[in-house]
Amino acid sequence: MNKKTVKDVDLKGKKVFVRCDFNVPMDENQKITDNTRIVAALPTIRYLLEQNCKIILASHLGRPKGEVKPEYSLKPVAEELSNQLGKEVIMAKDVIGEDAMQKANHLQEGEILLLENVRFHKEETENDPEFSKKLASMAEIFVNDAFGTAHRAHSSTTGIAAYLPAVSGFLIEKELQFLGNAVQNPERPFVAILGGAKVSDKIGVIEHLIEKVDTIIIGGGMAYTFFKAQGYEVGKSICEMDKLDLAKQLMQKAKENNVKFILPIDTKIAKEPTQDAESKTVKCTEIPADWEGFDIGEETIKMIVEEIKKAKTVVWNGPLGLFEVDQFAMGTNAVAQTLAQIDATTIIGGGDSISAIKKAGVEDKMTHVSTGGGASLEFLEGKRLPGIEALMDK
Repeated sequence: MNKKTVKDVDLKGKKVFVRCDFNVPMDENQKITDNTRIVAALPTIRYLLEQNCKIILASHLGRPKGEVKPEYSLKPVAEELSNQLGKEVIMAKDVIGEDAMQKANHLQEGEILLLENVRFHKEETENDPEFSKKLASMAEIFVNDAFGTAHRAHSSTTGIAAYLPAVSGFLIEKELQFLGNAVQNPERPFVAILGGAKVSDKIGVIEHLIEKVDTIIIGGGMAYTFFKAQGYEVGKSICEMDKLDLAKQLMQKAKENNVKFILPIDTKIAKEPTQDAESKTVKCTEIPADWEGFDIGEETIKMIVEEIKKAKTVVWNGPLGLFEVDQFAMGTNAVAQTLAQIDATTIIGGGDSISAIKKAGVEDKMTHVSTGGGASLEFLEGKRLPGIEALMDK
């Protein structure tokens, strides 16, 4: 965790290569629909401008799979960055081609160049040393500020660090500070709320956190796998039949570690996942065969809210129901609103949880909203992230 940041090296007037995470959602007209990740990169970019650096920004967007695909161009990102910074961001036509190299060579202090999508080259995801070397040849220092890709060993996230002094930007520093403290040194009681559809997506997180937390709250689709593991009927609800033994083991492990393992006690069921569908709330042990569970029930909400109110540190990853449909968003909304009100460190990870707090209008009330979906999950699993490992130690 103890990695050097932009503040630990002399950057004045230097040419700096910054890996950002500009993988933003866009509509069919290439209009950015959510600029969160661009805004998250601004503190580092502004700091480099204050140091009179020559700044080269790089990112991927979508999955072009090593081919040049215009719909994955970073041009809209360059425009949005220019708007946010109030100064022109020069756009390169390629990544390591003639245009990029020429523009990088002629860059002046205080100027910003954005390279085209690094994943237009298959060498990027292969972490090809020659490709990494070409990226490195453009600059004197490498700054990684893309936490969202820190769990990938790619050329622009780890490969380049073999050829340049490598430090983190402010975004990665903040992620490590909050996620790291939560896992290593939390103020207690420490509560983890884990939702989402599948147990299989969260196995590593549950296993790792059982050794760290005081309470684990399970909701979302994956709760039904735990019910089935206890022999209950789950109707047509999402259920991973091949994970029943694992669910039993996780409950047993929680018991052995004296961790409170909270599963829903009632659930809102319907025959289809629509706003107008007929729905009712039943005990989790009494789901009829042709019905499906889509949210936690009111009794469960009360129980979970009480538990959250006692917490001093909360990590939340994954919604507790099908929150995209309003009538099944009650549980997820209740958690979001409660987290907004308590006096505790609240850390939100994973794209769906972030959408949920935005939808509830409480994003600014959270202590930390992680920008890295897969990366924050792997971090919470206790895995080492290649993009972090590659940086210089303090």
